[in-house]
This record gives sequence, structure tokens and C-alpha cells, in this order.
Amino acid sequence: MNEVASISRTSHMNIVTLLGFCYEKTKRALIYEFMTKGSLDKFISYEGTPDTNFGLQWERFYEIAVGIARGLEYFHRGCNTRIVHFDIKPHNILLDEDFCPKISDFGLAKLCKSKVSKVSMIGARGTVDYIAPEVFCRTFGGVSYKSDVYSYGMMVLEMVGERKKIILDLRKLVKCISLIGSISILNRERLHYFMGVYQKRKKRL
Repeated sequence: MNEVASISRTSHMNIVTLLGFCYEKTKRALIYEFMTKGSLDKFISYEGTPDTNFGLQWERFYEIAVGIARGLEYFHRGCNTRIVHFDIKPHNILLDEDFCPKISDFGLAKLCKSKVSKVSMIGARGTVDYIAPEVFCRTFGGVSYKSDVYSYGMMVLEMVGERKKIILDLRKLVKCISLIGSISILNRERLHYFMGVYQKRKKRL
């Protein structure tokens, strides 16, 4: 029902259209407009370059990126009630026959007043590799619509082929943070200490 409540408030060319839904006992379903090209993720390859993968040129990727940005701007500034998506990623971007991008999947979305700068929430939400740091650790700052902008940036990096070079390092960083523990995250001086030790050991190797 959260997805129905969110998407029923929208009307934009870069937002997927909800045609209907079923909410009867154990039967629950959402009916969207049919998107012939499927999701964006299948057009992003980790090998080669975008201008040789699936016949998409850089200009097409640029148009897709701009379209997604317009959809996000509508969420954050165009609606009477601001919508924070919290799960912007290639899998949730659907393409029509003309490759016009449409944002979908509002299961994790949150509604908030337009004048409210920070979003109140309990627990993290989103997808690893796209989730903004402040969403899973409040030490990085308050959660706001800018969290969607971070996820959008990570997605654009993946589209231009750069993210594949840093994805492994990001995963190592997340793993290191988990090993260090929440105390190190809350105490910046201690975190810097661990990073210093890491750099020294790295030089020895």
C-alpha cells in the first residue's frame, strides 16, 4: 500500500504510470504500464564501453540520465508532498520503446512535507552499492531527499563505466567499517587511527 500511496500522487513523463492494483486478502499485485525495453540494468555492461554494448550510444545514455534527473526533481520539488524514493538503481529504471526512462518501484519510498529538510526514519533502507552513507549511519548527517541524489550519482557512474573500477574497493571499505565496529564510526579520531594503521601496513607489504 505504501507504493500505491506514493505513486498515486505522481504524474510525470519520467515516472512509471500505475494502471491498477489488487489488495484482497493474500492477493496483492500492482499493474504498471508496459515498458517494452525492460529495465536499464540490462543495458549496462561491465565489459567494453557503452557505445558498443547493446547498440546504445553515449548520447542515448545522456538522455536517459537527464530523464531520470527530471523525474527525481519532480519527486523532490514538483509534488505537493515530497517523495524520497530511497532505492534509485538501474533495476528500478524502466525504458519504453523510445528509451524514455521512467522511475519505478516505490516500495521503500517515504512521503514528507516539502518544507521539511530532514526525513525521520528508523533503520536503513535501499540497496547496497547505491545507498547513501547517512541512510545507514547517522554520523554522516541527517537523511533527506539528497540521499536520492547520491544513489543517482552512483548509478550514473555505473552508466559511464567508471563504477566497475571502484565497486570492489567500496565493498572492501564497507567490510572494513563493519569489522571496525560502530564505535569507530562514531569516534572519528579512532577511525582515523585505524586508517593510519592500515596505510602503514600497506606500505610494508
